[in-house]
Amino acid sequence: MTEPVAAGADRWFQAESAPEAGTRIFLLHYAGSGASIYRDWPPLIPADVSTQAVQLPGRQERLGETMFTEVGPLVETLADCVTAELDGRPYAVFGHCMGALLAYRLTVELAERGEQPPVLLGASAWAPQGFRTPAPEQLQVPQGELVEWARGLGSLPEAILNDTEALGLMMPAMRADLEVCASYHDDAAQVPCPIVTYSADKDPLVDPEAMDSWVPRTTSYLGNRLFRGGHFFLHEETTTITADFVRLLLSRAAAARSAI
Repeated sequence: MTEPVAAGADRWFQAESAPEAGTRIFLLHYAGSGASIYRDWPPLIPADVSTQAVQLPGRQERLGETMFTEVGPLVETLADCVTAELDGRPYAVFGHCMGALLAYRLTVELAERGEQPPVLLGASAWAPQGFRTPAPEQLQVPQGELVEWARGLGSLPEAILNDTEALGLMMPAMRADLEVCASYHDDAAQVPCPIVTYSADKDPLVDPEAMDSWVPRTTSYLGNRLFRGGHFFLHEETTTITADFVRLLLSRAAAARSAI
């Protein structure tokens, strides 16, 4: 499939929550969703930290745009857009599930280009090894079967599951995003920043030992925070996760400024 041509960098980001803040976080959403999953984050975060959610094409206000189906072209385009946004402030990247995959590969790509790397990478509900990515042939099943799979993860509210029109808008993005995940082949790449991870004890997509695969990806693994819940524990644990992640970010940002 031909990959989409990148839109202007400004299309890829929601408005920054606190443009005058000295530190910022780029947030990457999970498969089938959009930037709005992070709408509850800004009120929980101190005023000196700004959040900016990434919006991939093919959903919400970018609904009419062609979606990516391969991880390589998506990460390269995302790196172009993030590079255009960087202004010297220390920053972090955080993602959940597919968003964590993209955050990881974005960090690798920026380092390979010699661009300013994040001072912290946060990965939630995904790991380089031990993540049960659906096989490509599984993604070609009828919509009803894909909906039932999503229902098992707890990813879709019943109101949407029972709304034919809403499903018609959402499922193409779900399929495309899952194709992105299925196209990924791990190369054991390291990142030049600390990593902190978050997982849940009943996540059907993440093996119990999966988060251990993050250890060799950095010289500073800050550990895994294990929660009770399923794959979308992010929404139940928003307050705890934001507090922990911001605490770590501010510490790393201060160290980065001292080094300069």
